Amino acid sequence: MSLLLSSSPQHKMSYEEGIMGGDKYRASLHLEGPTVEWRMGKPPNYEAVNKLFEEGRTKVWPKGSVEEQVQNIVKSLQMEFAYKTTPQDFKNINLHNFIASINGRTVSCEEALKLGSFNTFLKNPLPEEFHYFKPQEETSESTHNDFKTCFPRGFAWEVIEVYSPPPLIAYKFRHWGFFEGPYKSHSPTGEMVEFFGMGILKVDSSWKAEEGHVFFDPAELFGGLLKGKKTADSSASACPLFDQLK
Repeated sequence: MSLLLSSSPQHKMSYEEGIMGGDKYRASLHLEGPTVEWRMGKPPNYEAVNKLFEEGRTKVWPKGSVEEQVQNIVKSLQMEFAYKTTPQDFKNINLHNFIASINGRTVSCEEALKLGSFNTFLKNPLPEEFHYFKPQEETSESTHNDFKTCFPRGFAWEVIEVYSPPPLIAYKFRHWGFFEGPYKSHSPTGEMVEFFGMGILKVDSSWKAEEGHVFFDPAELFGGLLKGKKTADSSASACPLFDQLK
């Protein structure tokens, strides 16, 4: 069931400009000023992953629905945490009030920017002997390159259900990609790897995020990646066909 909601004037204007002149799922991306500091030295290009998203999504939400707006703001937040280097450049969060947690672990903007979005997202609170992913041994760039390599078509994300309207939004999501390149010492299987999770997003009247909480099981992701046959060479070169992984 889709929940229809009138957008605030500010959010509606940005969304329509995004459709007309930039990334249609991340309206603020093409409105960024020249002083923004990008992790890769330039704004990301989401053309490849947008194609994967449109070909593989399970829901197409009506324009103006809560589901569409939640999907777009979370994509914009993912973009900012993955590619911007300073919180002051963020357009989609309320810096004065923002709180975030992943599987119950509180995360500051500074920590997320230091570790990188993948490392922050996949950090495991279990004892070290149970870690199949060790962010302390990775950099933002190394993890980015690993995922860019194993998912050469990108790593897509969609909202599949919204349970409550703003300002406190509860939603369910799906994340997926095709394991078509090596992941560290594991050969690609060519299979789709996906996982599901829940999120809670609190927004203000301008649809800026004040709180973001995400819950998921990382084993769903790594179960698909670690099933690939192990090779003698544990290094993985980045795929030259795509400049960015989303």
